[in-house]
Amino acid sequence: MLTSYYDLKLAENSSGSLAFVLARELGQEIVGQVYKPGQLIQDEAALASRFEVSRSVVRDSVKILVGKGLLEVRRGIGTRVKPRSDWCLLDNDVMAWSQHGPADVNQLFKLLELRQTIEPKAAFLAAYHATNADLEAIGASVEAMEKSTDTGDAFVFADAQFHRSILKATDNEFFAALEGVIFSTLLTSIRLTNSDPARSAESTLLHRQVFEKIRARDEQAAEKTMTELLVDAEKNLKDQLGASSETSTSDRWRKFPIKNQRINTIGGVQRLG
Repeated sequence: MLTSYYDLKLAENSSGSLAFVLARELGQEIVGQVYKPGQLIQDEAALASRFEVSRSVVRDSVKILVGKGLLEVRRGIGTRVKPRSDWCLLDNDVMAWSQHGPADVNQLFKLLELRQTIEPKAAFLAAYHATNADLEAIGASVEAMEKSTDTGDAFVFADAQFHRSILKATDNEFFAALEGVIFSTLLTSIRLTNSDPARSAESTLLHRQVFEKIRARDEQAAEKTMTELLVDAEKNLKDQLGASSETSTSDRWRKFPIKNQRINTIGGVQRLG
């Protein structure tokens, strides 16, 4: 089952060193609010005992989390969780760790707003810069979506690969570096918006249209169609959450009637609660 950015990207450091494994465990607890901002985490000795690792591993793990803005070390006081505003929110690891806690509706819509800003322009650039290899990768992702008979992991993976391939086809490493943001958002939103096979079929058709515009080297049409795809994803998400489809991310989440609720994962299905 796909549960994180690592599963989609097959990142080499998804297992990693002991220090990284421990940093991942602690990071998931921090992002998942087991530890609140301002709260002290367990001390070095307690963490070493709890995870059955050496103190040097604990120190290295803490250094990783300090570097990502999640923790600060105060001599004589301890190690404290920093405010969320200090976190490196676009860091691929932080994005992946956020998948292990309940998904915040506010955050989901903020990320969708970011996607609506980035991905249409990425489609525009891909239509101009894409190589034959890029076009093959985008097309293969669409075909994989079309062949999926359900809305499980195969569909999610193909959808994510579609968006990743477009980012890479921009010939702009700054766009490509945002794939963790796109993947992590997709993991949460796809399972909500594509729970109905009929919706998945409609979404797949829009993906096919984006690809055809890119392959035709029609930059303006590719940008427009990608915008339509993401607006459709927004509408589907709001329909799934019971929100008014008239409220767009241009209004942000201010008018979103359930903005303070959270989505809990129960038996692999995400529900409001």
